[in-house]
Amino acid sequence: MEFYKYQGTGNDFVMVDNRDLQFPKDKNIIEKLCDRRFGIGADGLILLENDPGYDFKMVYYNSDGGESTMCGNGGRCLVAFAFFLDVFEDKCKFIAIDGEHEAEIHNGIIKLKMIDVDTISHDGNDAVLNTGSPHYVKYVENLADYDVYTQGHNIRNSENYKEKGINVNFVEKISDNEIFVRTYERGVEDETYSCGTGVTASALTFLQKDNLTSVKVKTLGGNLKVYAEKNGGSFCNIWLEGPAKQVFKGKVDIL
Repeated sequence: MEFYKYQGTGNDFVMVDNRDLQFPKDKNIIEKLCDRRFGIGADGLILLENDPGYDFKMVYYNSDGGESTMCGNGGRCLVAFAFFLDVFEDKCKFIAIDGEHEAEIHNGIIKLKMIDVDTISHDGNDAVLNTGSPHYVKYVENLADYDVYTQGHNIRNSENYKEKGINVNFVEKISDNEIFVRTYERGVEDETYSCGTGVTASALTFLQKDNLTSVKVKTLGGNLKVYAEKNGGSFCNIWLEGPAKQVFKGKVDIL
């Protein structure tokens, strides 16, 4: 099987052109391909497929082999992959598990439209919201030295969230228009270098407190930017912007 490896701010994915629907959607195969010692190594695997009425369809699997909810960085990487395959020119519309998305690409920078967010609820002092995937957002200090794995693992497996799981984001304010975000991702069950839906969720909680329409976001894997329009407690016209790059391509035996 031919595959491509992409990364978006350190969030890495195995990409497969599955427009011929020949890829075996087997949990064990996908988990093996994502394994960093026995496979290619990735946070997830993404299939590019055809869908009537759209430029393409996104099918996303976590590294544990299970099909999962929306992945923002994965979506940006898939847009870059589709552009590489000449599926579209500069703007596209695709369908994912959470609905329709628009995107555009300019000089390797991908701007991806995310779903609207109607409400931000709270768990104590922390925020809970869905940006295509469920997210828990907690503000902390000294995030560079914070034990993201232990604290994220504990919240993800706590009584309220252990059944369906939740992604856990830790946020530190850097300035009036910039935050630092680190994320523990369910399905990966570890911290990743970046999480697109998590960055979006964290940015919206920050924008909720101020009259900003955009915020810069620092992650371990690089820098992103989130734009949004606020209407009371809801958000629309949400865009996630940042780089996505092809790392390498190859062939792998999946039998």
